[in-house]
Amino acid sequence: MSDDAFAAATAAIIAAGQRMDRFGWVPATAGNISVRLPDDAVAITRSGGHKGFLDVNGVIRVDLDGRPLRPGDRPSAETGLHCGIYRRFPDAGAVLHGHSVPVTHLSRTGGDSIRLEGYELLKAFPGLPTHEAAIALPVFDNDQDIARLQSAVDRRWDELGQVPPGYLIRGHGIYVWGADMPAALMRLEALEFMLACELEKRRAA
Repeated sequence: MSDDAFAAATAAIIAAGQRMDRFGWVPATAGNISVRLPDDAVAITRSGGHKGFLDVNGVIRVDLDGRPLRPGDRPSAETGLHCGIYRRFPDAGAVLHGHSVPVTHLSRTGGDSIRLEGYELLKAFPGLPTHEAAIALPVFDNDQDIARLQSAVDRRWDELGQVPPGYLIRGHGIYVWGADMPAALMRLEALEFMLACELEKRRAA
């Protein structure tokens, strides 16, 4: 595995953590960030730690089953969800997980999905060339058994056929991915904006 590839992935993760922190999407020790590496490996944030203050020691390597590649390294408990995305989508190059207020609140309002339609920013997602479109973001019940939660995610993806641009975990947070870090950040920012609008709409109702 190239040390240069890991260094580049680490730099991208640190920059993403700072951006997510600036928008309030990763408070305290919340969230995790990863980048796919060559040779079926993943660079991912270490368990704990504030994502807005990451340094090179805050990123470790794991394999696609979430096992650390260096003795003593402790990945996030949710590493398995990142790996599930990489296993499912060969073109996924980066995964972001955040805990914003709109995501946390809306995911607790019931239902197994949140519908977003008529937003100009829907054009940020592949296959949606105009705002005259709609997506249904899946919402999964939180589960401390990550393997079981990933199995639930896989089953929903199988049922849907065309996978939405991300998913929510009830009372917890959001997962998005993209071909690289800029694409994942754009997807996250678009979804966070639309979910913030949905929250404001519900407050005004």
